[in-house]
Amino acid sequence: MSERSGIDRREFLKRGAIAGVGIGLAPLGAGAAAEPPGVRRRVRLGRTELRIPDIGFGSSRLDGDEDLVRHALERGVTYFDTAESYTDGRSESTLGRALKGVRDRVTLASKVEAGADDGREKLMQALEGSLRRLQTDHIDVYFNHAVNDVARLENPEWPEFASRAREQGKIRFTGVSGHGGRLGKCLEVAIDRDLADVLLVAHNFGQDPAFYERFTAAFDFVAIQPDLPRLMAKAKEKDIGVIAMKTLRGARLNDMRPYEKDGATFAQAALRWTLSSAHVDALVISMTSAELVDEVLGASGSGAPTREDLALLARYEQRNGSVQCRYGCSGCAGACPDGVPIAEVLRTQMYARDYEDLAFARREYARLDRSASPCVACAHRSCAGACPHGLGIADLTGSAHALLAG
Repeated sequence: MSERSGIDRREFLKRGAIAGVGIGLAPLGAGAAAEPPGVRRRVRLGRTELRIPDIGFGSSRLDGDEDLVRHALERGVTYFDTAESYTDGRSESTLGRALKGVRDRVTLASKVEAGADDGREKLMQALEGSLRRLQTDHIDVYFNHAVNDVARLENPEWPEFASRAREQGKIRFTGVSGHGGRLGKCLEVAIDRDLADVLLVAHNFGQDPAFYERFTAAFDFVAIQPDLPRLMAKAKEKDIGVIAMKTLRGARLNDMRPYEKDGATFAQAALRWTLSSAHVDALVISMTSAELVDEVLGASGSGAPTREDLALLARYEQRNGSVQCRYGCSGCAGACPDGVPIAEVLRTQMYARDYEDLAFARREYARLDRSASPCVACAHRSCAGACPHGLGIADLTGSAHALLAG
C-alpha cells in the first residue's frame, strides 16, 4: 500500500473552503463508495521500521470481548494499543487471549506510568506483569504513559530500565504518550534527549486554531497546543514515529448522526483530518463494537477530508464547542483554591456523556487524586472566567461529581 504524501495543513483547509460552507446549511454530499470495510493503507512507523495500519485498535475500555479483537484483526487491524491500567489489566488479558497463536501477525503496544521516583526494578515488574497478561515474551512499543510532568522524563531510571528490557528482548522500542497541558515541554525533552522511538499524542481538528479561522473569524480562540505541529515536525526530522490519539474531539457521536448522509460519518471526517497531517504516521481510536470498527476503517487510506467532511466538523464544533473541554489546553490549571483538577474531571465526564460509558467514567473518576466534591456547594467560584473558551467550569464540574461519584 502506498505511503501518504504530505499536505500543508493551512493549504488543505484552504482547499476545503470551510469558510464558505455556511454552518448549519451546507448539504452533505455523497459519502464513501460502498466497499467492504478494512485497512487500506499501512505505514512505516519511523525508525522502528514497523509496518502498521494507519488506524489502530485502542483498547482503553476493552474488558473480555475477544470476538471484537478478532473482528478487527479480520478487517486488517494489526496494531493493538493497551496499557496496564486499562480496565485494571483486563484489557491486556483480553488481548492476550484473543491474539494467542497470531502474535507474529500483530504489533503490540502497552504502557506504564513511570513516576519521577520509580526505580528500574519496579518498572521491570510492571513490564513483566503486562507480558504475562498479554501472553507474549515481548512488547513491540512500550510507552511511558500519560506524561505531563518533565520530572518523570528526567528520571534516570527509565532509560536504564528500557536499555535492560531491550537487552533481554522484552521490549523492542520505547515511547512517550501524553495529552496534558504541559505536553509540549515534555515532548521537547523526550525528543532532545532521544527518550522515545514513538510518540503518542492527542491531536484533532479542535486543537488547531487554523481550523477555526476558516469558518468563524469572529471568535478569538486561544491556540491549543500551538507548538505541537513544530514538535511533531521535529520528531519526524529525527525519524521518530508519531501516532495520534483523542482524534474525535470528545466523540459526541450521538449528536452527529442526524447530519450524516450517504454513509459519510463524523468519525470518518475527523480521522481523515488527523491522517492528512504530514507529521502523523497513524492513529489509534477506541474500538468498542464491531460496528464502530467497520465505521472508522472507512477512513483508512481514503485521502484528505472533503468539503462535506469539513462541514460535519464545523457543525460538531458549533453544537459542542461551548460545553466541551479542549484536550491539552489547561488554561484553568490552578484556578481552584480547593485543588480540583478541573481538566481531568471534565475528561472523565466526557467518557460518560460522550462515550456513553458510565462505568468506565466512574472508574477513571475514582482514580483522580481529588474529586470535584467542593464544586457542588462552591461559594467562591474562583474558576469563573478561567476557561479561555468560556466554559462554565463550576457548573460542569459540579454536575460531573454528581454523575460520577455514585
